[in-house]
Amino acid sequence: MAKVAWIGLGVMGYPMAGHVLKVGGHDVVVYNRSRAKAEAWVGEHGAGRVATTPAEAADGADIVLCCVGNDDDLREVTTGKDGAFQSLAAGAVFVDHTTASAEVARELHKTAHDQGFAFLDAPVSGGQSGAKSGTLTVMVGGDEPPFVRAKPVILHYARAANLVGPSGSGQLTKMVNQIAIAGLLQGLSEAINFAQRSGLDLELVMDTISKGAAQSWQLENQWRTMNEGHFDFGFAVDLMRKDLAICLEEARRNGAALPVTALVDEFYADVQNMGGNRWDTSSLIARLSAHDRGPD
Repeated sequence: MAKVAWIGLGVMGYPMAGHVLKVGGHDVVVYNRSRAKAEAWVGEHGAGRVATTPAEAADGADIVLCCVGNDDDLREVTTGKDGAFQSLAAGAVFVDHTTASAEVARELHKTAHDQGFAFLDAPVSGGQSGAKSGTLTVMVGGDEPPFVRAKPVILHYARAANLVGPSGSGQLTKMVNQIAIAGLLQGLSEAINFAQRSGLDLELVMDTISKGAAQSWQLENQWRTMNEGHFDFGFAVDLMRKDLAICLEEARRNGAALPVTALVDEFYADVQNMGGNRWDTSSLIARLSAHDRGPD
Protein backbone atom coordinates (compact mmCIF):
# COMPACT_ATOMS: atom_id res chain seq x y z
CA MET A 1 0.00 0.00 0.00
CA ALA A 2 1.47 3.32 -1.11
CA LYS A 3 0.96 6.83 0.22
CA VAL A 4 -0.76 8.52 -2.70
CA ALA A 5 -1.71 12.15 -3.29
CA TRP A 6 -4.25 13.17 -5.92
CA ILE A 7 -4.33 16.73 -7.27
CA GLY A 8 -7.35 17.81 -9.33
CA LEU A 9 -10.82 16.33 -8.88
CA GLY A 10 -12.54 17.35 -12.11
CA VAL A 11 -14.74 15.14 -14.27
CA MET A 12 -11.77 12.83 -14.89
CA GLY A 13 -9.78 13.08 -11.67
CA TYR A 14 -12.72 12.53 -9.31
CA PRO A 15 -13.52 8.97 -10.43
CA MET A 16 -9.86 8.11 -11.14
CA ALA A 17 -8.89 8.99 -7.57
CA GLY A 18 -11.80 6.89 -6.39
CA HIS A 19 -10.39 3.81 -8.10
CA VAL A 20 -7.01 4.36 -6.42
CA LEU A 21 -8.76 4.27 -3.06
CA LYS A 22 -11.34 1.55 -3.70
CA VAL A 23 -9.38 -0.81 -5.94
CA GLY A 24 -5.89 -0.21 -4.65
CA GLY A 25 -6.68 0.37 -1.00
CA HIS A 26 -4.01 3.06 -0.85
CA ASP A 27 -3.73 5.84 1.70
CA VAL A 28 -5.02 8.78 -0.39
CA VAL A 29 -4.80 12.52 0.24
CA VAL A 30 -6.70 14.75 -2.20
CA TYR A 31 -6.39 18.40 -3.19
CA ASN A 32 -8.73 20.39 -5.38
CA ARG A 33 -8.84 24.11 -6.08
CA SER A 34 -12.44 24.07 -4.87
CA ARG A 35 -12.17 22.56 -1.39
CA ALA A 36 -15.86 21.64 -1.41
CA LYS A 37 -15.21 19.14 -4.22
CA ALA A 38 -12.40 17.51 -2.22
CA GLU A 39 -14.56 17.30 0.88
CA ALA A 40 -17.38 15.78 -1.19
CA TRP A 41 -14.95 13.16 -2.51
CA VAL A 42 -13.83 12.20 1.00
CA GLY A 43 -17.45 12.15 2.17
CA GLU A 44 -18.55 9.95 -0.71
CA HIS A 45 -15.78 7.41 -0.18
CA GLY A 46 -15.73 7.51 3.59
CA ALA A 47 -11.94 7.58 3.54
CA GLY A 48 -9.02 9.73 2.51
CA ARG A 49 -8.02 13.17 3.68
CA VAL A 50 -8.31 16.69 2.25
CA ALA A 51 -5.16 18.81 1.84
CA THR A 52 -5.31 22.61 1.76
CA THR A 53 -2.49 23.00 -0.79
CA PRO A 54 -0.74 20.82 -3.38
CA ALA A 55 2.41 21.00 -1.23
CA GLU A 56 0.53 19.62 1.76
CA ALA A 57 -0.95 16.84 -0.37
CA ALA A 58 2.47 15.84 -1.72
CA ASP A 59 4.24 15.93 1.64
CA GLY A 60 5.26 12.35 2.46
CA ALA A 61 3.65 10.88 -0.66
CA ASP A 62 5.29 8.04 -2.58
CA ILE A 63 3.30 8.86 -5.71
CA VAL A 64 1.47 12.06 -6.64
CA LEU A 65 -1.14 11.83 -9.39
CA CYS A 66 -2.43 14.97 -11.06
CA CYS A 67 -5.17 15.86 -13.53
CA VAL A 68 -5.78 19.58 -14.05
CA GLY A 69 -6.77 21.84 -16.93
CA ASN A 70 -3.79 23.12 -18.90
CA ASP A 71 -0.11 24.15 -18.82
CA ASP A 72 -0.72 27.12 -16.53
CA ASP A 73 -2.75 25.05 -14.07
CA LEU A 74 -0.06 22.39 -14.09
CA ARG A 75 2.72 24.87 -13.35
CA GLU A 76 0.61 26.36 -10.55
CA VAL A 77 0.16 23.03 -8.74
CA THR A 78 3.77 21.90 -9.25
CA THR A 79 6.27 24.76 -9.19
CA GLY A 80 3.96 27.57 -8.09
CA LYS A 81 3.49 28.95 -4.61
CA ASP A 82 2.53 26.02 -2.36
CA GLY A 83 3.02 23.68 -5.32
CA ALA A 84 3.69 19.97 -4.93
CA PHE A 85 7.34 20.29 -5.99
CA GLN A 86 7.97 22.30 -2.82
CA SER A 87 7.48 19.25 -0.60
CA LEU A 88 8.02 16.13 -2.71
CA ALA A 89 10.64 13.84 -1.19
CA ALA A 90 13.61 12.44 -3.06
CA GLY A 91 12.62 9.27 -4.87
CA ALA A 92 8.93 10.16 -5.15
CA VAL A 93 7.09 9.98 -8.48
CA PHE A 94 4.81 12.71 -9.88
CA VAL A 95 2.44 11.38 -12.55
CA ASP A 96 0.66 14.04 -14.61
CA HIS A 97 -2.53 13.02 -16.42
CA THR A 98 -3.27 16.52 -17.71
CA THR A 99 -3.43 16.91 -21.49
CA ALA A 100 -0.78 19.60 -21.81
CA SER A 101 2.12 20.55 -24.05
CA ALA A 102 5.23 18.43 -24.53
CA GLU A 103 7.18 21.58 -23.69
CA VAL A 104 5.81 21.84 -20.14
CA ALA A 105 6.31 18.10 -19.65
CA ARG A 106 10.01 18.38 -20.50
CA GLU A 107 10.35 21.48 -18.34
CA LEU A 108 8.85 19.78 -15.28
CA HIS A 109 10.77 16.55 -15.92
CA LYS A 110 14.03 18.50 -15.74
CA THR A 111 12.98 20.39 -12.62
CA ALA A 112 11.94 17.18 -10.91
CA HIS A 113 15.17 15.42 -11.89
CA ASP A 114 17.23 18.30 -10.52
CA GLN A 115 15.34 18.07 -7.21
CA GLY A 116 15.77 14.31 -6.90
CA PHE A 117 12.34 12.95 -7.78
CA ALA A 118 10.66 11.79 -11.00
CA PHE A 119 8.07 13.32 -13.33
CA LEU A 120 6.01 11.32 -15.85
CA ASP A 121 3.76 12.93 -18.46
CA ALA A 122 0.86 10.50 -18.73
CA PRO A 123 -2.21 11.85 -20.57
CA VAL A 124 -5.16 9.51 -20.93
CA SER A 125 -7.68 8.44 -23.55
CA GLY A 126 -11.14 7.07 -22.87
CA GLY A 127 -13.03 10.11 -21.67
CA GLN A 128 -15.29 10.48 -18.67
CA SER A 129 -16.87 7.07 -19.23
CA GLY A 130 -13.44 5.43 -19.20
CA ALA A 131 -12.51 7.28 -16.02
CA LYS A 132 -15.69 6.09 -14.30
CA SER A 133 -15.30 2.48 -15.45
CA GLY A 134 -11.56 2.34 -14.82
CA THR A 135 -10.78 1.46 -18.44
CA LEU A 136 -8.61 4.36 -19.57
CA THR A 137 -5.59 4.06 -21.84
CA VAL A 138 -2.52 5.88 -20.52
CA MET A 139 0.39 6.99 -22.71
CA VAL A 140 3.47 7.76 -20.65
CA GLY A 141 6.63 9.75 -21.31
CA GLY A 142 9.61 9.68 -19.00
CA ASP A 143 12.11 7.29 -17.44
CA GLU A 144 11.50 3.56 -17.02
CA PRO A 145 12.25 3.05 -13.28
CA PRO A 146 9.60 5.53 -12.04
CA PHE A 147 7.16 4.21 -14.64
CA VAL A 148 7.60 0.68 -13.29
CA ARG A 149 6.89 1.99 -9.79
CA ALA A 150 3.82 3.98 -10.79
CA LYS A 151 2.25 1.53 -13.25
CA PRO A 152 0.51 -0.69 -10.65
CA VAL A 153 -1.26 2.37 -9.25
CA ILE A 154 -2.16 3.67 -12.72
CA LEU A 155 -3.71 0.29 -13.58
CA HIS A 156 -6.30 0.78 -10.85
CA TYR A 157 -8.12 3.08 -13.29
CA ALA A 158 -6.66 2.06 -16.65
CA ARG A 159 -6.80 -1.05 -18.78
CA ALA A 160 -3.49 -0.20 -20.46
CA ALA A 161 -0.48 1.96 -19.62
CA ASN A 162 2.51 2.08 -21.95
CA LEU A 163 5.82 3.90 -21.67
CA VAL A 164 6.05 5.37 -25.18
CA GLY A 165 9.33 7.26 -24.93
CA PRO A 166 11.31 9.91 -23.08
CA SER A 167 9.84 12.97 -21.39
CA GLY A 168 7.23 14.68 -23.58
CA SER A 169 6.44 11.50 -25.54
CA GLY A 170 3.23 10.89 -23.62
CA GLN A 171 1.90 14.32 -24.56
CA LEU A 172 3.00 13.89 -28.18
CA THR A 173 1.22 10.53 -28.33
CA LYS A 174 -1.95 12.12 -26.95
CA MET A 175 -1.69 14.68 -29.76
CA VAL A 176 -1.52 11.81 -32.27
CA ASN A 177 -4.63 10.36 -30.61
CA GLN A 178 -6.58 13.61 -30.85
CA ILE A 179 -5.53 14.24 -34.45
CA ALA A 180 -6.79 10.77 -35.40
CA ILE A 181 -10.09 11.20 -33.53
CA ALA A 182 -10.80 14.65 -35.02
CA GLY A 183 -10.53 13.44 -38.60
CA LEU A 184 -12.38 10.22 -37.86
CA LEU A 185 -15.34 11.97 -36.24
CA GLN A 186 -15.70 14.40 -39.12
CA GLY A 187 -15.66 11.50 -41.57
CA LEU A 188 -18.22 9.59 -39.50
CA SER A 189 -20.42 12.70 -39.26
CA GLU A 190 -20.38 13.11 -43.02
CA ALA A 191 -21.07 9.40 -43.57
CA ILE A 192 -24.09 9.39 -41.23
CA ASN A 193 -25.44 12.61 -42.71
CA PHE A 194 -25.02 11.20 -46.21
CA ALA A 195 -26.85 7.99 -45.25
CA GLN A 196 -29.67 9.99 -43.64
CA ARG A 197 -30.14 12.12 -46.75
CA SER A 198 -30.08 9.00 -48.93
CA GLY A 199 -33.00 7.45 -47.05
CA LEU A 200 -31.02 4.37 -46.05
CA ASP A 201 -31.76 2.12 -43.09
CA LEU A 202 -29.01 3.57 -40.92
CA GLU A 203 -28.90 0.70 -38.42
CA LEU A 204 -28.49 -1.82 -41.21
CA VAL A 205 -25.86 0.34 -42.90
CA MET A 206 -23.82 0.82 -39.71
CA ASP A 207 -24.06 -2.86 -38.83
CA THR A 208 -22.79 -3.73 -42.31
CA ILE A 209 -19.89 -1.31 -42.60
CA SER A 210 -18.77 -1.93 -39.02
CA LYS A 211 -17.78 -5.43 -40.17
CA GLY A 212 -15.43 -4.00 -42.80
CA ALA A 213 -12.66 -1.46 -43.20
CA ALA A 214 -14.79 1.42 -41.85
CA GLN A 215 -15.00 -0.20 -38.41
CA SER A 216 -13.93 1.97 -35.47
CA TRP A 217 -14.69 2.44 -31.78
CA GLN A 218 -16.32 5.77 -32.59
CA LEU A 219 -18.62 4.22 -35.20
CA GLU A 220 -19.73 1.33 -33.00
CA ASN A 221 -20.23 3.41 -29.85
CA GLN A 222 -21.47 6.79 -31.15
CA TRP A 223 -23.42 6.43 -34.36
CA ARG A 224 -26.77 5.97 -32.60
CA THR A 225 -26.46 9.06 -30.42
CA MET A 226 -25.12 11.05 -33.36
CA ASN A 227 -28.14 9.98 -35.43
CA GLU A 228 -30.47 11.02 -32.60
CA GLY A 229 -28.71 14.34 -32.01
CA HIS A 230 -27.75 13.51 -28.43
CA PHE A 231 -24.33 14.87 -27.50
CA ASP A 232 -23.94 14.47 -23.76
CA PHE A 233 -22.00 11.21 -23.63
CA GLY A 234 -18.34 12.14 -23.63
CA PHE A 235 -15.46 14.54 -24.06
CA ALA A 236 -16.62 18.16 -24.39
CA VAL A 237 -16.04 20.34 -27.44
CA ASP A 238 -14.35 23.05 -25.34
CA LEU A 239 -11.79 20.50 -24.15
CA MET A 240 -11.25 19.12 -27.63
CA ARG A 241 -10.52 22.61 -28.95
CA LYS A 242 -7.98 23.06 -26.16
CA ASP A 243 -6.32 19.80 -27.21
CA LEU A 244 -6.36 20.64 -30.91
CA ALA A 245 -4.75 24.01 -30.17
CA ILE A 246 -1.90 22.10 -28.52
CA CYS A 247 -1.63 19.84 -31.57
CA LEU A 248 -1.56 22.74 -34.01
CA GLU A 249 1.02 24.63 -31.95
CA GLU A 250 3.27 21.56 -31.82
CA ALA A 251 2.85 21.11 -35.58
CA ARG A 252 4.06 24.66 -36.14
CA ARG A 253 7.07 23.72 -34.03
CA ASN A 254 7.93 20.40 -35.72
CA GLY A 255 6.81 21.21 -39.27
CA ALA A 256 4.03 18.59 -39.51
CA ALA A 257 1.17 19.36 -41.92
CA LEU A 258 -2.26 19.14 -40.26
CA PRO A 259 -4.69 20.53 -42.84
CA VAL A 260 -7.62 18.30 -41.87
CA THR A 261 -7.06 18.86 -38.15
CA ALA A 262 -7.02 22.63 -38.66
CA LEU A 263 -10.26 22.42 -40.63
CA VAL A 264 -11.99 20.25 -38.03
CA ASP A 265 -10.88 22.68 -35.33
CA GLU A 266 -12.75 25.40 -37.26
CA PHE A 267 -15.79 23.11 -37.44
CA TYR A 268 -15.67 22.70 -33.66
CA ALA A 269 -15.63 26.50 -33.40
CA ASP A 270 -18.87 26.44 -35.40
CA VAL A 271 -20.33 23.97 -32.89
CA GLN A 272 -19.36 26.31 -30.06
CA ASN A 273 -21.14 29.14 -31.86
CA MET A 274 -24.23 26.90 -31.96
CA GLY A 275 -24.11 26.72 -28.17
CA GLY A 276 -22.42 23.32 -28.10
CA ASN A 277 -19.46 24.13 -25.87
CA ARG A 278 -20.27 21.23 -23.53
CA TRP A 279 -21.60 18.87 -26.18
CA ASP A 280 -19.41 15.86 -26.78
CA THR A 281 -17.02 15.66 -29.72
CA SER A 282 -19.42 13.65 -31.87
CA SER A 283 -21.51 16.84 -32.20
CA LEU A 284 -19.67 17.69 -35.43
CA ILE A 285 -22.70 16.17 -37.13
CA ALA A 286 -24.85 18.99 -35.74
CA ARG A 287 -23.21 21.40 -38.20
CA LEU A 288 -24.29 19.21 -41.09
CA SER A 289 -27.80 18.77 -39.73
CA ALA A 290 -28.13 22.54 -39.35
CA HIS A 291 -26.93 22.97 -42.93
CA ASP A 292 -29.57 20.49 -44.11
CA ARG A 293 -32.32 22.49 -42.42
CA GLY A 294 -31.14 25.73 -43.93
CA PRO A 295 -31.68 29.17 -42.35
CA ASP A 296 -34.49 29.53 -39.81
